[in-house]
Amino acid sequence: MKLTGNTIFITGGGSGIGRALAEALLKLGNQVIISGRRKGNLADTVKANPGMQSIELNVEDPASVATVAKKLIAEYPKLNVLINNAGIMQPDNVANTIDETLLVSTITTNLMGPMRMTGALIEHLKKQQHATVINVSSVLGFVPLAMATVYSSTKAALHSYSQSLRYKLKNTSVQVLELAPPWVQTDLLNSKEEPRAMPLAEFIEETIKVLGTDTEEVLVERAWELRNKTGTDEFVTQFNDQILQPQKSGVPVR
Repeated sequence: MKLTGNTIFITGGGSGIGRALAEALLKLGNQVIISGRRKGNLADTVKANPGMQSIELNVEDPASVATVAKKLIAEYPKLNVLINNAGIMQPDNVANTIDETLLVSTITTNLMGPMRMTGALIEHLKKQQHATVINVSSVLGFVPLAMATVYSSTKAALHSYSQSLRYKLKNTSVQVLELAPPWVQTDLLNSKEEPRAMPLAEFIEETIKVLGTDTEEVLVERAWELRNKTGTDEFVTQFNDQILQPQKSGVPVR
């Protein structure tokens, strides 16, 4: 991916990986527009990063997606990069009845959100000389975390969606990348101080380097262990057993 001279729209850009990625891409000479539901986070991020723009967006709401897409196309005609980063993660227990609100909200945000946002902007992106859609999934899309089954399932589905989208756009100017983070020190599951998680700054630095290559799956070194264990039931058991024993676990997740 070309790392400079882009006009980039990032969902969930007011905190965590989204904000850090937006700041890094802004410094590289890109125009960056962030979005999210929390006005305070957006305002703080823009204030700390002169030149960055923001727009309020609720990816759970089709009307909000449509309105924002229309506004982006009108105000940023050179928009050529969409980063579907917005996501939520909550613990669940599929051995019991799953809370309906958790189920619907997680699937709508993590899976339907990227699908809707991409669909709303794809015809515009096709008109650009070079365009990119980046879907932020997770290593948990390859090896599920049983204590967050719904989240893991949405990320597995997002991986599948990214593969299909890449195939359908193979003869266009739009490339499709999948960014699958490991466990990173963010607010997700209160992991900011988690010593087993990858420091956010370190993750962003390595991610930018990988983004600058011609890879379709953007993976930092810490993500490869789980990526390479896809579909191995024995490892899924081992992995989840380790997570339940924090003092013995060294496997990073997101």
